[in-house]
Amino acid sequence: MTTVAPAPSPTARPAPRAAGAGLTGTLSLLRLAARRDRVLVPVSAFGLAAFVALSAQATFALFPDLRSAQESMAPTLANPALVAMYGPISSLGIDSIATFKSVLLGGVFLALLAYVVVRRHTRTEEETGRLELLGAGVVGRRAALAAALLLGTAAVLLTVVLTIGWSIGVGLDPAGSVALGVCWLVIGLSWVGVTAVAAQLTSSTRGTAGWSLGALAVAFLVRAVGDTAAADSPARFLSWLSPLGWGVKVSAFGENRYWVAALGIALFAVLVAVAFSLLERRDLGAGVLPSRAGHDRSRIGTAGALTRRLARGTVVGWLVAYVVLGVVLGSIAGSVETFIDSPEVADMLRAMGGDAGSVTDLYFSTELHFAAIGASALSIALVTRMHTEETTTRAEAVLATPVGRVTWALGHVAVAVAASALVLLVSATVAGLVHGADAGDVGGTVARLAGAALSTLPAVWVALAVALLLYGALPRFTGLAWAALIVFLLLGEFGDLLDLPGWLVDLSPFTHLPALPGGTLTWMPLVALTAFAMAVGAAGLVALRRRDIG
Repeated sequence: MTTVAPAPSPTARPAPRAAGAGLTGTLSLLRLAARRDRVLVPVSAFGLAAFVALSAQATFALFPDLRSAQESMAPTLANPALVAMYGPISSLGIDSIATFKSVLLGGVFLALLAYVVVRRHTRTEEETGRLELLGAGVVGRRAALAAALLLGTAAVLLTVVLTIGWSIGVGLDPAGSVALGVCWLVIGLSWVGVTAVAAQLTSSTRGTAGWSLGALAVAFLVRAVGDTAAADSPARFLSWLSPLGWGVKVSAFGENRYWVAALGIALFAVLVAVAFSLLERRDLGAGVLPSRAGHDRSRIGTAGALTRRLARGTVVGWLVAYVVLGVVLGSIAGSVETFIDSPEVADMLRAMGGDAGSVTDLYFSTELHFAAIGASALSIALVTRMHTEETTTRAEAVLATPVGRVTWALGHVAVAVAASALVLLVSATVAGLVHGADAGDVGGTVARLAGAALSTLPAVWVALAVALLLYGALPRFTGLAWAALIVFLLLGEFGDLLDLPGWLVDLSPFTHLPALPGGTLTWMPLVALTAFAMAVGAAGLVALRRRDIG
């Protein structure tokens, strides 16, 4: 009997994946991400819009007419250091003068917001293991990235809409206000895409920060070189190679080039496509670029040394930025006397920086107070890093050794205190060297500005202590430290200009700083701020010691 074998069946092929299969669960992840950022995004958008509107209001109140504004501001606005820092002014109209500082600077802040939002919901989620947990459910491979991109884009659009509306509301030209929104849209969307790509390239949040913030620094430098080059120099073209340069080229309240938005949208689309392509080429938790191999043996022997090592890159980046800031402040100081030839401008500086000393002293006092706000941001970033270490379970590995919680936390606090003092001191020293060389008194100028910078530290410590208290007592709300800093900025630096009640303005620690250099050093407010910071910080350490980790 002959047996006939059945014909072999053709090899089964996997069914092609539906076009949207990888996006399953995107809306659910978007709702989750929006809920987690329900404070960060609205507060940041409101703060950036207020930055433009309040600055414009202050300028309108300062200059009664366009002629007085042009006579006071035009000579200084052409200063190369000022152009490098804030970009060229689009015109000599009152609206352009009123928004000169806020156009590019606000765009950079919006890029930072986009970076924070996208990184938090992509690479940070992978590093903590939460994305792997979510991926075990009905969630597509591309869903997390898509949700982060949507939320980052929504944050940019919300900020742009609020800024346009508020700008028109305070009396700025509607067409120019829309152009200002286009400028911010170009910059914000560009860094949504840049951060999305950076999150695919590296395997850590720090690596993502290095790539994204490094790209922002390079873009700023390329734009600065192009904007300060001579009119007939080929280097002027460099501004068109930077997304920040595109924002400046919109020329808000000048030529109002709305078409530049197409460049930003095109770059955004390309970067999003690249990010999704890279996502398909890597494993979950890994990056496209290989991680750098470590040493066989580490020379780090204490928790404090580990904290300093992890903070090294952040501190170096801020240090470079503050060196540049010192050069700009010192360069501009030489022309301050010609800039402030009207009593209205002097009154503004007295309201913001104090009421004693020469006009140059008032200028330095105002700018050093703003530099202290930046140093507070650095200290908050370094202190709140403990929350990241905890959520990623790396803190548990450290605390499993004979290292106590308070010791571990004090290591972060020490780094934050030292780093904030270092950047302020370096910036003041550089500004003193630059301005002192012009004034013929390098040593005296450096000493006065260094002392003035150090006098702002108690207010920085208060902001640091608030962040420590939030982390120790309410770790879920650690991000509110940034909202507190924004409130301190608005009350301390703009409260008097807006005629806010005295008791409300006094809530900001920066209100109680002495007007140095040039003013009288009063020790009692500084001692009180220091004591308050120590009490709040101690409360945060006690709360951290009593609660569970993780």
